[in-house]
Amino acid sequence: MSDDGFNMSLRKYLKRVGVTSQQTIEEATRNARNEGKSGPVEARMVLTIDGKEVNVVEGQIMLGEST
Repeated sequence: MSDDGFNMSLRKYLKRVGVTSQQTIEEATRNARNEGKSGPVEARMVLTIDGKEVNVVEGQIMLGEST
């Protein structure tokens, strides 16, 4: 595959990841707020390529105003 083909394929994949991740995060945090949770929730994103875990990103997402 050419570099241009690879770059285009990667950009399309990353766009899909970004959109679906944001939708999933919004739904999960909305559900948490509806259940009465407040403050931060823990989030973890795992990237696997060909079945091998290659990267993990962890962090917190605030459900409301930070104090």
